[in-house]
Amino acid sequence: MGADSDMAIVEGLKAGGGQRRIFEGNLYKSFFYFIRQGVRKYGISEEDASSAYSDTIISVINNIIKGSFEGRSALKSYGYKIFSNKCVDLLRKDTTNKGKVNQAIPIDSLVFELPDQARTAIQQLLMKEERNYLMERLIALGEKCRQILLFFEDGYSDKDIAGFMEYNSADVVKTSRLRCLEKLKKKVNIEQTVK
Repeated sequence: MGADSDMAIVEGLKAGGGQRRIFEGNLYKSFFYFIRQGVRKYGISEEDASSAYSDTIISVINNIIKGSFEGRSALKSYGYKIFSNKCVDLLRKDTTNKGKVNQAIPIDSLVFELPDQARTAIQQLLMKEERNYLMERLIALGEKCRQILLFFEDGYSDKDIAGFMEYNSADVVKTSRLRCLEKLKKKVNIEQTVK
């Protein structure tokens, strides 16, 4: 990818509208090979590398739109630096015990100590409560995010969703879905931190 194609993607993302999705998809496809490099260089799983890559693309898109990306480096270099940092963060998270110090006993494990009938009733109540909680957060994200995530939860592929919701491609749906999931995670994490 050269300076001209970098500029086209940056301008396309800043322009917004329906064309923006095309440029998001182009950006997503451009550096997909980072995933293999992450697996090889950092020794993380392909799933973790894919997650880091998706987070990277979302960060790059957000930084371009906010104007944080000044164009002093190529998109490839800029994206790879963010990707590398995310991979290192994953490694740090796996190797430190900070996250384990304050962990409480999960309710799920306590439920297994109950008699069968009580366990089933409590599990159903917990599932219903969790679903209601998530549905409220989904509604707050907006209609498009809610639809994408619910279709995906129902087992539809990104390609199917692209057809239903008239997106240009499955890659664009995937990028949008991951962005929506990120918003949902942040919303839930913020609320749980406040509690």
